[in-house]
Amino acid sequence: MNIALSTTLTDTDFDTAIDSTKRALSERGFGVLTEIDMQATLKAKLGEDMERYMILGACNPGLAHRAVGVMKQIGLLLPCNVIVRDDTATPGSVIVEAMNPAIMVEVTGEPELGAVASEATAKLKAAIAALGGTGSDYA
Repeated sequence: MNIALSTTLTDTDFDTAIDSTKRALSERGFGVLTEIDMQATLKAKLGEDMERYMILGACNPGLAHRAVGVMKQIGLLLPCNVIVRDDTATPGSVIVEAMNPAIMVEVTGEPELGAVASEATAKLKAAIAALGGTGSDYA
């Protein structure tokens, strides 16, 4: 199982990719609860340099409510993380990846989470597809 639903954007800059990703998530019922700038954090805390790398903590309240109703501990796997990062192998490209919600079912062994994970997967795939990238493995 792939841990991510992903695409590569070749016709945009990093900041635009973040804005487009947030908009695509919002249009599918996800809000971004957290933003972690890994590049800035690692530079400030460790003095280490890295490519631009932003973690967006995305949550669909209805899906989260249903998942917590099935298993209280599922909050440990929420929100659905989405990363936007520079593609170091192809300069000028940006990779957008969303956590594969099927991981929730596999990790927990809780089959009742399957319906929630399937719906979350469909919504995240639609958001990734809406970005219009290439080399997507969200099918």
